[in-house]
Amino acid sequence: MSIPVRTTVNITVRSAAKINLHLGVGAPRDDGFHPLTTVYQAVGLCDDLTATLPGEQDAPWDLRLRVADYIDPGAVPVDDDNIVARAATLLAAHHGVPVRGHVDVDKAIPVAGGLAGGSADAAAALVALDRLWDARTSDDDLLALAAELGSDVPFALIGGTALGTGRGEHVMPLPDGGTWWWVLVPSREGLSTPQVYRHFDKLFPDAPAVPPPADELLDAVAAGDPVRLARLLRNDLQEPALDLRPDLGVLLERGESEGALRGIISGSGPTCAFLCESSDHARDLAGALMRHGHTVVLVANGAVAGAHLVENLHG
Repeated sequence: MSIPVRTTVNITVRSAAKINLHLGVGAPRDDGFHPLTTVYQAVGLCDDLTATLPGEQDAPWDLRLRVADYIDPGAVPVDDDNIVARAATLLAAHHGVPVRGHVDVDKAIPVAGGLAGGSADAAAALVALDRLWDARTSDDDLLALAAELGSDVPFALIGGTALGTGRGEHVMPLPDGGTWWWVLVPSREGLSTPQVYRHFDKLFPDAPAVPPPADELLDAVAAGDPVRLARLLRNDLQEPALDLRPDLGVLLERGESEGALRGIISGSGPTCAFLCESSDHARDLAGALMRHGHTVVLVANGAVAGAHLVENLHG
């Protein structure tokens, strides 16, 4: 396959953060991964990735990063270790083409926050570069490539609300009858996902081989009932995360005392997510938490779309 010659093409893809409404974790498998039963929800805290074909005088590949002021720019590599670069290499190898493109990532999703920001960027890169190169990758192949990049990347492609099984990479969209409002409080100090899983193994050496199901929670999501959903939120990684970062427990208690329906650690943490009844309720809670000294408090709604095109300009 050859890359078509074009003049100027700018393709922008938007990708969303995720919250795990349910994260049931089983004992490690023989391959070292933990089996999961998880319910993902994509929320309206997004990164934008723009891909442009290089001109004749430009380097064939260039990755640039712009980050929101609450994100440490040094926390995100811009070399071949960045998941965007790995996504480009994987997609190019799949089609037997060279890696080409200038890629700019505008990051608003906190890094190492349990919100799958890196996975969101990888999904955006697959979609944008597929369009940029006119590769026309099938949906099944895109999902397979996404699963090679990370457990959360297939969901980042699909978005909405979905059930994840395996290590999270097998994703099935779910009926969702609600508009959900969340207040997210990130932390300047990230938490390593492998570290949290290791601590889970230490705290729960007798974890079951089959993770707990989420049947009641699925009913609450389908019904669009935030009060019922709040009672059913579950994260098996929350206890190890709080054991490593006790300050997060204080924040969860504060958010609930200020009126949140429920507070929960997002994924492996350290971002705390608070479920609210409405947009007004979320804004009120955000204001209360800011008055307690939390300088970065984000309001987001769900469920939102997975990685999707927002701009396609041909010169």
